[in-house]
Amino acid sequence: MSNTQNTLDQNILRQIFFILLILTLGVLLFIQLSFLISAVLGSLTLYILMRDRMHYLTEVKKWSKPKAAWVLIILSFLIILLPFGILTTLLYSKIVYAVEHSTELLDSLKKFSDNMKIRYGFTIVDKNIINQLGPQLRTMIPKILNITINTIAIIGTLYFVLYFMLVYSRTMEDKLYEYIPLKDSNVDLIARDINTTVRASVIGIPLIALIQGVVGLIGYLIIGVSDPWLWFAITCITAMLPVVGAALAYVPLAIIFFTQGKNPQGIFMLIYGFGVIGLVDNLFRFILNKKLGNIHPMITVFGVIAGISLFGFIGLIFGPMLLSLLIVLLKVYSNEFLIKKRESKRSKSS
Repeated sequence: MSNTQNTLDQNILRQIFFILLILTLGVLLFIQLSFLISAVLGSLTLYILMRDRMHYLTEVKKWSKPKAAWVLIILSFLIILLPFGILTTLLYSKIVYAVEHSTELLDSLKKFSDNMKIRYGFTIVDKNIINQLGPQLRTMIPKILNITINTIAIIGTLYFVLYFMLVYSRTMEDKLYEYIPLKDSNVDLIARDINTTVRASVIGIPLIALIQGVVGLIGYLIIGVSDPWLWFAITCITAMLPVVGAALAYVPLAIIFFTQGKNPQGIFMLIYGFGVIGLVDNLFRFILNKKLGNIHPMITVFGVIAGISLFGFIGLIFGPMLLSLLIVLLKVYSNEFLIKKRESKRSKSS
């Protein structure tokens, strides 16, 4: 009996030692490779969107795995990254121009603030704050250049990881399925939830932003906004942000109209922005949520806020997924442990 007890204790100690060793190595690797988190999350997102097509091309159409992976990677670049890159390039050129002419912009803002003080007796923006904006604006260009270089590196790593995930798709999924210490039904529940949330975020958020951008563009052309395609790009990008959304585009536009003395256009811009662009957001978000996975709006809003603070722009997708995953894990915990406790109590009472 004592020999059995000693053997059991040794096995437990060996397991604890190996678990600690694995955790230590995992934490060290995570710390050293933490700058690649965005790339890995991005590759995982694209993999979830592509896995069914990959399996169809390799198992039904009998394509080779490298060929199928390359075709899907090229298509994803053309459909997803290229349009976003065009919008970013357009914005970058305009931001550089605005920074170079920041003195004129700040002078217009001061003039507008003075006019509002004369007419209505209150100051919208203090002159000291406006003066402090000048040096801050001039430091934006180096920061944007640094972001651009980092983005290129992240995209390269993203596709490098994605290629191997696609090529070894079945092997990777089989190993994950084997190592996850949960019942098969709960593993399937987690997989379905991740798949639904990622699809809803990847398709829903950009599509709603694009619709808002198109509706905004129509209004900009009607009102006579200078450079309406630039503001279309700004509306598309800001519409993906939580809470404020596209208001970051049409509210500054209205302020610009007011500073130029075009008060009717400024009032119309505010009415059109909050009344039409905002309505489109709420309407299509409700419709797409029903179509793509019926994700609760609170999960989307709070998930996006948390995701952006954790992962940057890719957090638009992974924030809602993490929040939704937390809820599913609570369900899994209930299925794995609490139900068993309830069943054991019932059996004892009977």
